[in-house]
Amino acid sequence: MRKAILLSTITFILISCNQSNSTETTIPDIVKEKAEINSMLDSFNLAAAKADYDGYFNFYTDDAIFTGTDATERWDKMEFMVWAKPFFDKGKAWNFTAIERHIYLNKTGDLAWFDELLNTQMKICRGSGVLSQQGNGWKLQQYILSTTVPNDLIDTVTIMKTPIEDSIIKMKSLK
Repeated sequence: MRKAILLSTITFILISCNQSNSTETTIPDIVKEKAEINSMLDSFNLAAAKADYDGYFNFYTDDAIFTGTDATERWDKMEFMVWAKPFFDKGKAWNFTAIERHIYLNKTGDLAWFDELLNTQMKICRGSGVLSQQGNGWKLQQYILSTTVPNDLIDTVTIMKTPIEDSIIKMKSLK
């Protein structure tokens, strides 16, 4: 009986220690993954600033979707590559620098999403997206770029964009 109690106690202690260690190793992995994603997103923005076409588009998955600031800008990776090529060929694409970034991971650590404020030639924009773990690194599966409009200016901006966007609404509503 003593042997059974002793064996049960030792087993309980070993299981408890193992569970404690698995929890402790998860926290550094999340911190590590967020650091890798942060570095990846900075490198992604730097590739565009340097007009590194191949480098920039290597950050996207093959089935990636890019959504830009204009209501007509929703492209798969190949369409976006075609649209962006003339900018990169001129040696000047876009220069975005993160001024605030938030990164989140799912429980298994193979999917992440983020939102960030960016300093751009359009002033502050918001970038957001979904990343998936691909091999040894992270790749963008979806990226959304949007401009920010201060609340005090939204009425003026709405008036300015109404004629253009009314025609887009009419065209898209017919489909």
